[in-house]
Amino acid sequence: MEAVAKLRNVPTSPRKMRMVANLIRGKRVNHALSILKFEPKEGAARLEKLLLSAISNWQNAHEDERLEDADLYIKSITVDGGRILKRYRPAPQGRAHRIRKRSNHVTIVLDSLNAPEKEENNQENDSNK
Repeated sequence: MEAVAKLRNVPTSPRKMRMVANLIRGKRVNHALSILKFEPKEGAARLEKLLLSAISNWQNAHEDERLEDADLYIKSITVDGGRILKRYRPAPQGRAHRIRKRSNHVTIVLDSLNAPEKEENNQENDSNK
């Protein structure tokens, strides 16, 4: 079973956030948390908090299972562009230059490595009936 967490309107550019997201894509949750903890980029702290939120969402959905037994990994992480705030900065000779302050939206999907085995067993039992 999957767990999803979303972070919207993060005030950093999507390109900078994707650099951090690529570090943890496909990794197990414990390894991803240790990477994010020691990564000096600004987006790492925000992704760490989002990953903890996704873990909490998984625990709320699966109260009967233990987190240690689930063997969670990051199934997918997407960073999409958000709104762009347009500002102007004075330039020489009465001109103005446009400044585009970008933001992004991040979505993390966690999944358990043990989940497909259980689903396959259920399908085998259904086909035997």
